[in-house]
Amino acid sequence: MEHLINERVKSIEISGIRKFYNLVSQYKDVLSLTIGQPDFQTPEHIKDATKEAIYENKTTYTHNAGLLELRKAASEFVKIKYNLCYSEDEIIVTNGASEAIDTSLRTILDKGCEVILPCPVYPGYEPIIKLCGAVPIYVDVRDSSFKLTAEKIKEKLTSKTRCIILPYPSNPTGAVLSKDELLKITQVIEDKDIFILSDEIYSELVYDIPHSSIASIKSVRDKTIVINGLSKSHSMTGFRIGFIFAPSYITKHALKVHQYNCTCACTISQYAALEALTNGIDDSIFMKREYKKRRDYVYERLLKMGFDVNKPDGAFYIFPSIKKFNIKSFDFAIKLLESKRVAVVPGDAFSSYGEGYIRISYAYSMDTLKEALDRIEDFINTQF
Repeated sequence: MEHLINERVKSIEISGIRKFYNLVSQYKDVLSLTIGQPDFQTPEHIKDATKEAIYENKTTYTHNAGLLELRKAASEFVKIKYNLCYSEDEIIVTNGASEAIDTSLRTILDKGCEVILPCPVYPGYEPIIKLCGAVPIYVDVRDSSFKLTAEKIKEKLTSKTRCIILPYPSNPTGAVLSKDELLKITQVIEDKDIFILSDEIYSELVYDIPHSSIASIKSVRDKTIVINGLSKSHSMTGFRIGFIFAPSYITKHALKVHQYNCTCACTISQYAALEALTNGIDDSIFMKREYKKRRDYVYERLLKMGFDVNKPDGAFYIFPSIKKFNIKSFDFAIKLLESKRVAVVPGDAFSSYGEGYIRISYAYSMDTLKEALDRIEDFINTQF
């Protein structure tokens, strides 16, 4: 009876990142630089708050939008960090940033409308857009340091444009948009009925310039949905806590989608998140300092090997070109895996515009990175 399955569901694929990760799991003794998961442990005080919530029987449903005190803490956190102002009724606590993206897009998209997104790009947006019956409009940003610019947006705007996705800091490239670059984008769309979905899950991992949110710009604040969460900033991937920050005219409808999807985010995780956003407000500083050291090390090693590569400004990924080797990204990754037992993600996992690149995650220890890069260097020297 498979022919009765929803055609939109059948038309989408499992993430290319996960496909390759699952393939890697079949090999032994692999140094994997594939998954974007912090190698730091969740801070002890957050784990203590989690246990306390269990022992105090804080295990019942919460408000659909999340604990009021957590939403207040989230409001204060983004105000202090990014100069964003959201009241409690403009915040929804979700099951990770992934659910926040899904809920937001299902709230604002209709069949046939268009969504502009930069490519190469994280593969989690396109399937949701298609499941909504909307149309992804890809923008090639390989020639603009992987940044979606005002000029590129202008070229793609039509009467059907409903949303522009700004996934910065970027997975897979580490690109970051400056305040000036965001201002130029707002000038293109501030007078148009177009939503902005700003995925800022890596906002605490920006290295050389302060993180800027487009929602801090008054002229577009009321058409912007900000996605964030605690997976990357506080090494809480398994807690599955994300946030939607948006004007109340959006959240009142998004809350319906969220409610019928999952009722509320995990209560125990919400209490852990409350601890993270209050007593752990600066937990990410140490992690960011270490990631920056790793970024610099990986970037310099890749340059010395002869890779053409942009220096990432945020997140914990680097996206070197392999075009000079005249080999497909998947074939490069397979050969590296089989011959040197090092796993990276083929660039085509991030759309066809990622072909000719590989993604390396540096969310791993320096010892792991050094050994993996030694093997990659040996691979390059012997294979090409």
